[in-house]
Amino acid sequence: MSELSGRIGGVYQGYDLRADWDGERLSGRIGGVYQGKDLDLTHRQGEVAGRIGGRVAGFGVRGSLSAAGGTLRLGGQFDGDDVTFSLNGSEAQGRFSGRWHGKDIALSVTGQEVSGRIGGRVDGKDVRLSLAGPPPELAVVAALCAYKVLQEDEDSAAASSSHSST
Repeated sequence: MSELSGRIGGVYQGYDLRADWDGERLSGRIGGVYQGKDLDLTHRQGEVAGRIGGRVAGFGVRGSLSAAGGTLRLGGQFDGDDVTFSLNGSEAQGRFSGRWHGKDIALSVTGQEVSGRIGGRVDGKDVRLSLAGPPPELAVVAALCAYKVLQEDEDSAAASSSHSST
């Protein structure tokens, strides 16, 4: 089995990502034992599908994926994010969640590493993943899923702290 490992976000406000790749399925964990979500993605015949988290607290992943890039939906029809990115040589460029309120995807991709940033300088997150086997395009999808989990958890924490202070 091959593996994918690394971190999305910073030292204090970030999540580890660890997953195993069996040639068709990437499965592992975003975050830690108590705070985080399971990752389960299947990649075959130009498609990617799977689930991040459980049935209640999680989101689906579905879309097309190739060595040239991907077009995905993370989440449901009403509460989800459209993601598009292209892989040109060693760069993954695209958009997470729309033209107006979305975030830029700017990642450097090699056979052994995916690194860079999702989002801007102020509100973005750093990405640094090491790969030993998984296709780089699937590692980009895993990074985008981890970014969504981290953003949702940060938004939830901010909402609960602002609610408790009123």
